[in-house]
Amino acid sequence: MAISLDIAHKPADETANAAAAHIAAPAVTEEKPSLIGLDRDDLARALEAVGVPPKQVRMRVNQLWHWLYIRGISDFDKMSNVSKDLRARLKFAFTIERPELVTEQISVDGTRKWLFRFPSRGAGKPVEVETVYIPEEDRGTLCISSQVGCTLTCTFCHTGTQKLVRNLTAEEILSQLLMAKDRLNDFPDADAPEGGLDTSSNRRRITNIVMMGMGEPLYNFDNVKKALLIASDGDGLSLSKRRITLSTSGVTPGIPKTGEEIGCMLAISLHAVTDELRDVLVPINRKYKIQELLDACRAYPGLSNAKRITFEYVMLKGVNDSLEDAKKMVQLLKGIPAKINLLPFNPWPGSPYECSDWEQIEAFADVVNRAGYASPIRTPRGRDIFAACGQLKSESERLKKAEREALEQAQAAGEA
Repeated sequence: MAISLDIAHKPADETANAAAAHIAAPAVTEEKPSLIGLDRDDLARALEAVGVPPKQVRMRVNQLWHWLYIRGISDFDKMSNVSKDLRARLKFAFTIERPELVTEQISVDGTRKWLFRFPSRGAGKPVEVETVYIPEEDRGTLCISSQVGCTLTCTFCHTGTQKLVRNLTAEEILSQLLMAKDRLNDFPDADAPEGGLDTSSNRRRITNIVMMGMGEPLYNFDNVKKALLIASDGDGLSLSKRRITLSTSGVTPGIPKTGEEIGCMLAISLHAVTDELRDVLVPINRKYKIQELLDACRAYPGLSNAKRITFEYVMLKGVNDSLEDAKKMVQLLKGIPAKINLLPFNPWPGSPYECSDWEQIEAFADVVNRAGYASPIRTPRGRDIFAACGQLKSESERLKKAEREALEQAQAAGEA
């Protein structure tokens, strides 16, 4: 991270005076960089840039880390053990504000979906992404987005119908986790947010995170890596890497890097057992064929029976759900410590597919189970609010499409 501030080369007392003067002046129009998403080295450079003496930098980094990732503070003024002078300088130079919460939807099954809006970056426009929280009896899983839109155009996935706008920054990826913890009252000693989940329970609400939201994480590797390493830092958010899963549609070159540099669990969006069909369902297969993908999985760092790869398989009626497909899958995955998640297809407007019949899904699962693979059938969650697997797409994009269709219908009626 490059820090470029006029106040960086001034003595500490002069810096404080300059900061105070600027704070009293009209609002600064230049975009402030965020401290969210910076690793410890970047945070140290940010502190040096506002005049923190070198001998104090490490202590100040630890203080900020505590406030940002243990206490979940989004206001510099609440950092009670940081001097007023330093708080003023930090507030002038940086931001730690959360993104805008546009909508919050709660499913009948308790699943929550949020639409977050992030401010413009440079010449770009504000962007929106969806994030989903799935509560279960023994855990709570947060599904995080890595991109605005997607380039992969998987034919069964609603997100794939939204063109890629841009990658999310490490700040924006991590902010989804922070916002979710805010809404769920999952930071210790924090005040329950208005409209959020208020509970007196001390049980941690977000226990797992999955990079399975909008976008392909391995096409945004550096930002995803930085955000996940901060999320798994033991002195902060402290999520175990065994409880962080990155899902890829098959960007084979990024798989070894994921194991070596992030060390999280891996999930593969398989969805077909022949290259011919996978070329259609998951078009990236035209570049990285099934055998190449599975070879990369076999070599995944740390792979063992205790650290299995999850293979995701959406059940499409009459397309990929035959018992022959199940037998072929068992042959393909032979020798790979794996779990197979069978995903009943979640419909969306305009989709060309139907969900397999439940009896067929169970028969498919029986074949896989008898071969020794755990193959749970994932109960769809949040379908009624379009929060289920493959249904995410920012609400603004849905509205734009609805507006276009209404306009086309009006024009057609006028011509008639």
